[in-house]
Amino acid sequence: MIRVLLADDQRVVREGLGTLLGLLDGIELVGTAADGEEAVALAEQFDPDVVLMDLRMPRVDGIEAIRRLAERGDRPRVIALTTYADDASVLGALRAGARGYLTKDAGADQIRAAVEAVARGEAALDPAVQHHVIAALTVPPETSSPELPDGLTPREAEVLGLIAAGLTNTEIADRLVVSGATVKTHVNHIFAKTGARDRAAAVVYAYGHGLAEGPR
Repeated sequence: MIRVLLADDQRVVREGLGTLLGLLDGIELVGTAADGEEAVALAEQFDPDVVLMDLRMPRVDGIEAIRRLAERGDRPRVIALTTYADDASVLGALRAGARGYLTKDAGADQIRAAVEAVARGEAALDPAVQHHVIAALTVPPETSSPELPDGLTPREAEVLGLIAAGLTNTEIADRLVVSGATVKTHVNHIFAKTGARDRAAAVVYAYGHGLAEGPR
């Protein structure tokens, strides 16, 4: 039996998917979580083989939860299961450590095939999102990983660019498919690393170091 943990902040989704998973041969639903923080805690408690992880959840979003689980080692393996199939969602989940990505309109056979594949150590991508991965792989190497100043991480540089573009924390959270709390943490790290005391100073820093993305 493949032990599966399900994380989604919508109760109707948890109950519906939970019922579906319970009907699939060879799969045992060992628990359900309402947010990323609970998902990480229940993964420690129940030791599932696979976690089906929604991305937009309160407290700790799905991408951060995937990252925390990936830091623990090879198990559990995570499949991102979400409504969104945009670049930020797909690549964010995969970069965080997800082994699969399914949209929520996936059928029972597709979900079972993905769970079985990921449990075996393989990747499982919904055909609807494969072009996002291909597009990312075709980015020229010299432009994909620029050297960043003052120890900024790529995500912090991305957040800084969005600040320079005039986005609020809420708008940044929507753009990056993360929680507001996660964005606030990134902003605090940016201020500490760059010495900026406020957003205006951060904007000046972004333009001075070529990190401003400009208006969108």
